[in-house]
Amino acid sequence: MWKSLLLWVLRRVPGRGPGVLEFGYAKEQAPLIGVFIFVSALELVVLHLLLPWETIRLIVDILSLWGLLWMIGLLAGVLIHPHLVGPDGLRVRDRWVVDLLVPWSNIEAVRARRGGRDDEDGVLSVPILNRTKVEVVLREPVDGARVVRLFVDDAAGFVTAARGRLSQGAPETDGSLEAAAGDAAVAGVRRLG
Repeated sequence: MWKSLLLWVLRRVPGRGPGVLEFGYAKEQAPLIGVFIFVSALELVVLHLLLPWETIRLIVDILSLWGLLWMIGLLAGVLIHPHLVGPDGLRVRDRWVVDLLVPWSNIEAVRARRGGRDDEDGVLSVPILNRTKVEVVLREPVDGARVVRLFVDDAAGFVTAARGRLSQGAPETDGSLEAAAGDAAVAGVRRLG
């Protein structure tokens, strides 16, 4: 979190480079984090004014400032760790907690999804506010999963960019993995985020 705050101040995005497209996932959670930042800032001022004891006021000020910086760092983590569509593959991220690179050679299909459960067998889910918008079907399992689901603000743009990369060099398949993943036939669940 502190590293994310520093990178945000320096305007650095890990993984940014030539040929890499960034897709954020902050649109729905940033307002909620913003409310917590506002409340933390308000708490800092109010408690400073209300507490009559100098030593207690200083301790509370330090703790409140730490909490405020922590919330700003949380927002920074969301902003500087977008999902990436790059030459090497898809980089699926959730702040500093999840960072999964899926090479193009292991991607069968990328598609938008609407609703549905994410706790199925064979699904590695990286949700935001318990929702996902994109499904990546894998040729070979990653952490026991053949499907990776993630939330992206611009799901259509992400899917279009990923499919464009896939069409540039991915081998042809018969679609059997896509059908199997659609039926959730692969065992093993791991939920992240």
